[in-house]
Amino acid sequence: MTTVTPLTDGRNQRRDRNRDAVVTALLELYREGRLRPSAEEIAARAGISVRSLFRYFDDVDALVRAAIARQQEHLAPLWALDTDPDRPFAERIERFVADRVRLLRGMGEVGRVARTLTVRQPLILAELARIRHALRAQLAELFAAELDAVPPGERRSVLAAADVVVSWESFDLMHNDQGLPVDDVETAMQGALVRLLGDGARR
Repeated sequence: MTTVTPLTDGRNQRRDRNRDAVVTALLELYREGRLRPSAEEIAARAGISVRSLFRYFDDVDALVRAAIARQQEHLAPLWALDTDPDRPFAERIERFVADRVRLLRGMGEVGRVARTLTVRQPLILAELARIRHALRAQLAELFAAELDAVPPGERRSVLAAADVVVSWESFDLMHNDQGLPVDDVETAMQGALVRLLGDGARR
């Protein structure tokens, strides 16, 4: 039977704190737009030595996995929708877009960095694919009645277009590239969804 001494317990707690500090440091650097922070930068931000950095993580992939898990914990409360499929179409559009934009804003610069890193980080590529699938499924479930009213041959393309309209990429282009205020981005997304799904809503 292994006995945990106060010294061992203290070391474990210090290890956990330092691991947590490293993950926090990496996410902070990502949020500041640093696409490829060096080990020196991460260690300095975490308050540890570079040598210590990889005592806490076996390799870069292990650090990235921990960062992905932390980011998902941060975003988890933002996934919930303040509406359901039984509500009127106009109300669902308004509430869905507001909830989706809140989530996209929560992704922030980490969203931009994640998309840049997919070229060399299969873990991030897989996580983005999972998130995109979940967001598309959420959209399809909320507007199932409208999509069911679309001719079968057009349904897939309508869903794909609606999914793009409320994607992180669309939000980033409209808000950061084109300079639209967040309220105007929401208005644009609402209008586009009404045009794409409105025929189904009126049937």
